[in-house]
This record gives sequence, structure tokens and C-alpha cells, in this order.
Amino acid sequence: MTRRTLRPFAEFLPAGPLQILTSRALVAAGMLIGCPPPHHVRIDKLSTGTFRGEWVYPPETRESRQVILYVHGSGYAICSARTHRGIVARLAHLTGMPAFTVDYRLAPEHPFPAAADDVEAAYAWLQDIGYRAENITLAGDSAGGHLILDLLAENARRGRPQPRSVVMMSPLVDLTLELARRREREVAPDPLISARAARRLVRHYTADHPDDLPRLKLTLDRADDLPRTLIQAGGAEMLVADAEEARRMLVDAGADCTLEIWPGQLHVFQALPALIPEATPALRAVAAFITEPFTAEASTATGEPEDVSIDQKGYASA
Repeated sequence: MTRRTLRPFAEFLPAGPLQILTSRALVAAGMLIGCPPPHHVRIDKLSTGTFRGEWVYPPETRESRQVILYVHGSGYAICSARTHRGIVARLAHLTGMPAFTVDYRLAPEHPFPAAADDVEAAYAWLQDIGYRAENITLAGDSAGGHLILDLLAENARRGRPQPRSVVMMSPLVDLTLELARRREREVAPDPLISARAARRLVRHYTADHPDDLPRLKLTLDRADDLPRTLIQAGGAEMLVADAEEARRMLVDAGADCTLEIWPGQLHVFQALPALIPEATPALRAVAAFITEPFTAEASTATGEPEDVSIDQKGYASA
């Protein structure tokens, strides 16, 4: 159904400002249908004057030293804290932790480096209000994965403390979309959007900057304090190649990283639990990873959910 409806639609939507506005409305409606926020969550919107965002509190959340900083995706141009409220609320509920979603500025109104600057500011602000870096988990999807990796790289370069752990769902790493193009040629077309259309969308953010500009083409220096990381990707999506590249970057830099590929699943399938049955066990695996203690045994766990076959083709923690 996705191949026959959403993919043809996506081929022309990311072209101009009017199409971007249309995309934002349609995606917001789809996210609300596919992932409505659980009942009784509390939402507190916030604007610091530097960046915006919203707190999501499940009803059982009490005073907590642990916090989730969520960085949403959708090509730097479409989604928001509101569209991702459902998935963030579910993570908050499953972990018992408060979550803050940074509502970073969107392209084309705000091109690079606006989104990266807002994520960096939100991470620093959480520490300013009392959350220690070792108690912050970074979580995000799609373009949010690129922003998270950029933050880790900037932390390493500037000697800033790294977060406790990282979760990335279907991360975008290569903003030229060449890895995705190769995946489509060698395996199969993505059922949701083509690499060409995705590249057109991302260009609203990268604008006229060269592709190899630092913070657009990511590099990660080797470091001893990189956080343990869980990456999930859908087996049917073109960004499997980016997920593999993200894992390679992190492992080469010295991080403990697990990659789960969920067979047959779409891009960020975790965000649609009302439509995709596998979304819920995937989110439970994410929550278990976030909350598990730091032990040698826990760091090598794959987080496989029950009754789900995950392709573990060599993707054990390094």
C-alpha cells in the first residue's frame, strides 16, 4: 500500500515551499493517526528564547535524575515536537523518565546550521538546569540521527561531556543520499520515498553549502567516553545503509554499538504502533536499552524483543 500511495506522492511533494507546507500538514495527520499520545501524559511547552521544545511526562513519573532528550526527524523540514509527541510519550511511559523534545527550527525557513545549533543548545540547557550529562539519553529518528551524531562529534572535539547513552531509529548519516541510492540499486526501492526525493528535501537544509562541509559530512574522532548506542532500522528501507555506516563510525571511534535490523519494516516504523504491530516490541527494546544498568553483561545485550526475528548479521556490540 505504501509503495502504491505514499511513495508516488512523496516524489513531488518536497519540491518547493508550498509543497513543504502541505507535507507538514499531511505528516502531522498521519503521525496522529498512527501514533496518538497515550492518555494522561502531561505536556509542558517551553521556549527559552534560544530554542523551543516540550516536556513530556507520563503519569507515574516522579523526581528523576534521568532524562531523555529526543531529536525528531523528517528531513529537517517537516516534523516537530508535536508530530512526535506520541512516540516520545510512549518512550517516557516505558522508561518512567521525563522526556524533552527539542523543537528545532525547520528548513527552508532556517537552513544549516540552525537545527544543529538548537540541538546543541538544548543539550547544554539540560545540564544547566541540573541534569548531569551521564544521566541524559539522546534519542532520535531519521535526520535526528544525523543531528545526534553531529552533537557527539562536537562534544568530542570541544572536550564536553558525552551523554549516558544514545538511541537512533533509521538514522540519516549521508546527506548526499548516495548510500541510500546504492542500497536502492543493489537491493530494492524504498517503499516510502526515493533517494532522489529525499535528497531534494534535505537540500532545503543544506542549501548552497558544499557536501563535504564539516558538520554536514560527519566524522567522529576516536574517544574513550563515547556513549553506548542502540541503532534500529527497517529491513525494507534505503537508510539501512546509513544505519550500517553509523554503526561503523561509532565502533571505529571506540563506542559500544548494537545495530538491529527489523526485517520487512519501513522507515521509522516505531512511530506507527497503531498501524504496525512490530512498533511496540521495538519501542520496548529501546526502553530496555535506555534503562538497563551499566554492566559488562548489559552492554553486550542485543535487546531482542520476544517473537520478533531480528537480523543479527554480525551486529553484536563491539
